[in-house]
Amino acid sequence: MDFNVKKIASGAGVFFTRAVQFTEEKLGQAEKTELDAHFENLMIRADCTKLWTEKIYRQTEVLLQPNPIDHTGARIEEFLYEKLDRKAPSRNTNAELLGHYMQDAAKEFGPGTPYGSTLMEVGECERRLGAAERDFLQTSAISFLTPLRNFLEGDWRTISKERRLLENLRLDLDSCKTRLKKAKAAEARSATAPDFQETRPRNYVLSASASALWSEEVEKAEHELRVAQTEFDRQAEVTRLLLEGISSTHVNHLRCLHEFVEAQAAYYKQCDFHMKELQKELSRLPNAFALSSTHPAAPASEGSPLETDTLKIEEVQAPATGTRKAKVLYDYDAADSSELSLLADELITVYTVPGMDSDWLIGERGNQKGKVPVTYLELLS
Repeated sequence: MDFNVKKIASGAGVFFTRAVQFTEEKLGQAEKTELDAHFENLMIRADCTKLWTEKIYRQTEVLLQPNPIDHTGARIEEFLYEKLDRKAPSRNTNAELLGHYMQDAAKEFGPGTPYGSTLMEVGECERRLGAAERDFLQTSAISFLTPLRNFLEGDWRTISKERRLLENLRLDLDSCKTRLKKAKAAEARSATAPDFQETRPRNYVLSASASALWSEEVEKAEHELRVAQTEFDRQAEVTRLLLEGISSTHVNHLRCLHEFVEAQAAYYKQCDFHMKELQKELSRLPNAFALSSTHPAAPASEGSPLETDTLKIEEVQAPATGTRKAKVLYDYDAADSSELSLLADELITVYTVPGMDSDWLIGERGNQKGKVPVTYLELLS
């Protein structure tokens, strides 16, 4: 118990001494030991690294998990599983959930209908996109987020702890310097011999005793200063080595950044592939927007414009009824002379001819005529 009281009292004394030194420095009443310029630059660089690493880490989390509510819930779940030393189960992404809903809706509407079959295909594509997204999230978390978090929660905490210890030792060192300076000044005053005519002989004894006491105080202050200087120099070297390690941190984060870019590029490449495959699949499905002929299909007779594989556009005539207006959704470049090039947002007249592929219509614009893809059009009533 006595030991604990002494330890607490000693700690309180040290804290008070540091507080006094800090206050006097702020008021300009005490000298402060300045670190060399290189050391100061290292600390500035470390602070800058911590600041921007934290910002990049937080914003990357937002990018990978944009919904704040989902993000908070995911972090809490990960924290609980981490404390239980268990692996968190993989969660479906929003795209995967959308894909499941679309496919369930397709089963309700009927997978044989145009809408149902399209929902089924789009739903499957969304599930593939969601799976690619989940792989991207996992890869990014391991290769990019984890190293940044390890720096903030590991290396930076160690650096901050050692810097705080260095600052405390600097306050102790400057406090010892101030104490030594005051002791020497008092010793000099006590060493001044009093005037024999104006001072009693008894004062000589008191003066000699005070001089001896101040000499002892000076020796004690010098010893404490040497000890404080040694501890400060040792801690400064430890802190310097940690700060110089920031260069290695930059190299490590650079490697992680390259891995993040590779993961992101692979993810977008997969998304592009799946979307192009989806477009191909949709072009093969029956399209409810396609116009059906108002006349029953008849076998091509001799001399019919569909007699050969290549449609003879110049011989095709618009029917008396069954033509409609259509708005062009996207630009389209004709692949050959039988097709009509399109410009987005323009209006054209369209119709079908017997025996024509359901994915195509005949489009007319002024005196120009040719085949146009149905998927590029919005049919107007």
